[in-house]
This record gives sequence, structure tokens and C-alpha cells, in this order.
Amino acid sequence: MNFFIRTLNRETQDIIGAHRARVEVAADELDHAEWERAPVAHLTRYWSGATAPPERHAEARLIWTDDALGVRFKCRQAEPLIVSGTPRIAEKTIGLWDRDVCEIFLAPDAGRPERYFEFEVAPTCEWLDLAIRWTAGGRETDWHFRSGMTVAARVEEGSLTLAMRIPWAAMLDEIPTATPPRAGERWRANLYRCVGADPERGYLAWQPTLTEQPNFHAPHRFGWLAFKG
Repeated sequence: MNFFIRTLNRETQDIIGAHRARVEVAADELDHAEWERAPVAHLTRYWSGATAPPERHAEARLIWTDDALGVRFKCRQAEPLIVSGTPRIAEKTIGLWDRDVCEIFLAPDAGRPERYFEFEVAPTCEWLDLAIRWTAGGRETDWHFRSGMTVAARVEEGSLTLAMRIPWAAMLDEIPTATPPRAGERWRANLYRCVGADPERGYLAWQPTLTEQPNFHAPHRFGWLAFKG
């Protein structure tokens, strides 16, 4: 699978630091002080690299502990939400990507970005977790992967806050070559936001995938998630 592996020679815009939290932070602790200690990743561009309008911009902060990764998105929300009228939150929602969501893709083994995980959260607190493997025959998805993730959402006038808490254990069980993160180490990752309705639907990416059509499944375009002490 070497065709997915390349040496990145870009500036620090392709690195986001995860702050090591001093305490466990639940997904619904959206205003916990630990979030403010984390660096910010800005989502200001579409998958194509084109600049998205400011009213669709978002930012993400990441925190981590020995047990889990926390991801919090703060989004500008100037347009009507595209969400389900009958959300189901007791189980994962396949096809959640067709509505308003924020996402993170994680590759725990930096040398094998073709083995990664997809996590999504919607304003309705619907969620999705998938394990993905690229092979010579194409993309394989484990629809039954269970990460144990938890999510939270807050919708306010003009803004949207979404958060996920993702335990390490299930991911590491899936990839024998991966190990629990330690300060100073890096994983591969990308962050995304889907917003709005067709024909003006927007697909924002922290690291643009530069595909011909909107497509977040481009592991060779993942940036770096650096675990800070």
C-alpha cells in the first residue's frame, strides 16, 4: 500500500496539536476549561482548496488523555440546519454524511494511513463510527465497528458546537501495529464539515483532499495530529 504513503513537505498548517488534558472531559462538557488550552485547527476551505465563505467557517480543538481523544467543533451557522426530523441516537446513523455533520478521520499507524477510522457528529446528537481499509480492490468499510464514542451538540443563534469523545481501545484493537498515543508522537488525521443543501452544499476540509468531486476519503492528504504533553 505504498501508494498512500508520502513524505509531507508542507508548513505547519498540516499539523494540529492535541492538548493533554489534566482530567477526563466528557463530550457534553462543551465549555470545560481544557478545551481552551488546545490549539485551533481552522476549517476555512472546501475539499477543492477554494476558500469557503466566512459564514461557513469552523474551528476544531482536540484534547487527549490515556483513555480517549476529545474533539470539539465550533461552527458558524448562518443558514438553516440540514438535519433529520426523527433522529435516532441510540445507534449509529448510516448516511449521516448526507446531512449537516462535523467529522474526524484518524489513522493510528502513521505508516499505514490506508487503515483509518471515520467519526461523525450531527447537531441532533446523531453519530457514526466506521473502520476503513483501502486495498488494491478499493475501499472496504466495517459498518459494525463499535468505538464506544459519545457525542454532544449545542445549537445557538448563528453558531453550532459539536463534540465527540472517542476511546482509544477499539481503534487499537483493530490495528495491531498501532499503540496508545504518547506525548511527542503523531497520528495521521483530517477534519471536515458538511453544511447546507444542494446545489450550494459545502464540504469543508482542514486539509483539502483536492479530489475531482467532493470526497473526504483521501488518506494521502491527511495532515498530522501531534500529541502534546
